Amino acid sequence: MFLHPHTTKLIIFARKIAYIMKSIRKYPVSLFLIAAIWTVCLIPIPETPLNDVPMMDKWTHFVMFGVLSLCIISEYVYRHRKPKGWDVALVGMLLPFAMGGMIELAQAYCTGGNRSGDVMDWLADGIGVLIGAAIGSLLVYYRARARKDI
Repeated sequence: MFLHPHTTKLIIFARKIAYIMKSIRKYPVSLFLIAAIWTVCLIPIPETPLNDVPMMDKWTHFVMFGVLSLCIISEYVYRHRKPKGWDVALVGMLLPFAMGGMIELAQAYCTGGNRSGDVMDWLADGIGVLIGAAIGSLLVYYRARARKDI
């Protein structure tokens, strides 16, 4: 049976939407954090008394990406009975680190001079990801131990 090309495209589109909706149901907090981080990192930041705190921007990046990494790993472990180490590393570390790099590029080239991309911000993102992933790994270990998987 042959389908009209537009019908085939609609079916493919519907499958993609279904996959996105499934992901939203599986990882709602992580996806909310991703959207919030992108928003906060791309809007102009007003002057506040916290601007006087040394390296406040770096601390903010560190905390945001540490929490994101921990949240992604936590939701991943919660959704999978026996999470694989490489999957946890990819999803919980590599993706947030890559997102940090993309945010810095977007700040440098897409904000019209309101924000600036900084390699040190990306480094702070990476350190936050590592700390969040370390805490998340402990979570994986203790969850497996509680389930007697190890």
